[in-house]
Amino acid sequence: MTIPVIHSQDARDPRYDILFEPVRIGPVTAPNRFYQVPHCNGMGREYPSSMAEMRGIKAEGGWGVVCTEQVEIHPSSELSPVIEGRLWDDADLPVFQKMCEKIHAHGALAGIEPCYDGTAAANRYSREVPMGPSARPVAYMDPVQARAMDATDIRNLRRWYVDAARRARRAGFDIIYVYAGHDLNALSHFLSRRHNDRGDAYGGSLENRVRLLREVLEDTKAAVGDTCGIALRFGVEELLGDDGLSSEAEGRDVVEMLAEYPDLWDVNLSGWENDSMTSRFAAQGFQDSYVSFVKKVTQKPVVGVGRYTSPDAMVSLIRSGALDLIGAARPSIADPFLPRKVAEGRLDDIRECIGCNICVSADYLSVPMRCTQNPTMGEEWRRGWHPEYIPPRHADASVLVVGAGPAGLETARALGQRGYGVTLAESGTVLGGRVAMERRLPGLSEWGRVADWRQYQIAQMPNVETYLDSRLNAEQVLDFAADHVVLATGARWCPSGMGRANHAPIPVEPGAVVLTPDDICAGAEVAGPVVIFDDDHYYIGGLTAEVLRAKGLEVTLVTPAADVSNWTHNTLEQHRIQKRLIEAGVKIIPLHTITEREADNVTLECVYTEREHHIACATLIMVSMRRPIDGLYHDLQTLIASGAAGPKTLTRVGDCLAPGTIAVAVWSGHRFARELGAPPEDTVPFRRELPALAQD
Repeated sequence: MTIPVIHSQDARDPRYDILFEPVRIGPVTAPNRFYQVPHCNGMGREYPSSMAEMRGIKAEGGWGVVCTEQVEIHPSSELSPVIEGRLWDDADLPVFQKMCEKIHAHGALAGIEPCYDGTAAANRYSREVPMGPSARPVAYMDPVQARAMDATDIRNLRRWYVDAARRARRAGFDIIYVYAGHDLNALSHFLSRRHNDRGDAYGGSLENRVRLLREVLEDTKAAVGDTCGIALRFGVEELLGDDGLSSEAEGRDVVEMLAEYPDLWDVNLSGWENDSMTSRFAAQGFQDSYVSFVKKVTQKPVVGVGRYTSPDAMVSLIRSGALDLIGAARPSIADPFLPRKVAEGRLDDIRECIGCNICVSADYLSVPMRCTQNPTMGEEWRRGWHPEYIPPRHADASVLVVGAGPAGLETARALGQRGYGVTLAESGTVLGGRVAMERRLPGLSEWGRVADWRQYQIAQMPNVETYLDSRLNAEQVLDFAADHVVLATGARWCPSGMGRANHAPIPVEPGAVVLTPDDICAGAEVAGPVVIFDDDHYYIGGLTAEVLRAKGLEVTLVTPAADVSNWTHNTLEQHRIQKRLIEAGVKIIPLHTITEREADNVTLECVYTEREHHIACATLIMVSMRRPIDGLYHDLQTLIASGAAGPKTLTRVGDCLAPGTIAVAVWSGHRFARELGAPPEDTVPFRRELPALAQD
């Protein structure tokens, strides 16, 4: 493997020494202040080898504490088909023992987050009746209601938490959580006046609503607190005003009541959509003002999150007394080696999180996690990909990469790391492709890190040459005589309106104006009223509406979905997108498609009734599908088929092969670079974890 130069500790800027100080957490000690807080990953109980390897690599990368996702403790509260951890009985121990071994091998502490989801779970697999503080429909859109827990249920729940803590200790965990955050579990629901309308000692006053949380803390500490640190994860602010917990009212009161009970406070915002806000809606450190009070009312160490990637910001938080440990979920996914790079003085090599929440989408879709910035995420075990190491080149070969968007940049970067001689030719005058264009849209500036990081890495490689303003035709590509040619020429938005809803082009009268997001980003003049047809359902349709409305144009967004940017439910931001558009004055017409574009209007059709009506339209913007820019590929194939000498391999990657997300484009380029020179696969191209048959 090609292993990066390991710098001595002397290379570290002494300003950052404070980040590498040990921190006592009850009976255990974290080796530094870098703390990977619990985060979902879509592996857990279904892909345990993948989960364990991923966590182990975090420890290898220098995170002093590495925690699980939430871990179910009883079959009466399970989240199927969402993939979380599972610790129902001793049969589940081997999974976590393997994870702890991987983490401990690198000197880090292992933390586990036992959880009883209560009314957040529909129990689709176990078919047990859900339970919560009060009778309520479950949070999922299932026709299922939870029953109110009685005194026996509460005693059982306390016992289940103790059983889980003892099992966790046997598995090898050093830190055991009591989880009361994100509005996702019974302990947080007992605290909440929205969920708890009990009339007994567990309802009514805040003191009563805190009772179960305090009891579980006391029980857990009594069971394992002599050997394991006990962490309390708590959402101090729900951004709901008087209807929820607030850092200025009941959220603060809870911290003051329980100040010295846990060994560690892990504090954040609730729910998850607030804690993990995308960069489009929140800057790094946006939680600071809500959690800064915690350290003032407790003597115990405090960890908090804020999508921190800058060691200067981390040091400031420690020195100001706001935090004792720097928590991270998404930054540790984007760069599992972030702490080690700080330790080795390699700050420019940190692969910074862009806050897009592609990682979150995988959990929502019940598949192993992926990351836009880090294409190895989720592939550590099944493909053997390491985020920092990559096999050296298979031969002394040259590679021409045409196109410097996210796929082309990652292809060139990874090939350069392997030691190939790489030429990167870009037809435009800037690197980045679609990223260079989209980073200028409202809220997407941090997405530019996808290009910036790769551009910097490539600039350090003498074996990679980059040429801008270099549009190549097929003859020029062949004249270059590279051993391997990779086409990463991207895609363009299609103006036809074809997509999921329309399987043929939408008829357009002559002279009618039809544009695409490419035209808007290029600065095209637009006349109103504007109609945007969004059959893509990700971020571009909503952003295009936002941009044009900000220019004072009358904008109507039409979508066949039930709401705007529907897929962004998976990235925790759909509600914010729709709210922003409504507040901006964008008219939204859901559940309709467009069937015809006339000179000054468009025809809309209801997706259910097929009833049609017309709305005025001077400019129609189609956001339905993209077409690969693959003419060069076909031209090359034609020349080679006619007898011209071609490269050993001719390959398309990224959007040129099949348009997708930026994460898919980066992964596509990385995969090609990893697999160049490897023997072709004639079977499944990755390791699988298969269920074992029962013995009876």
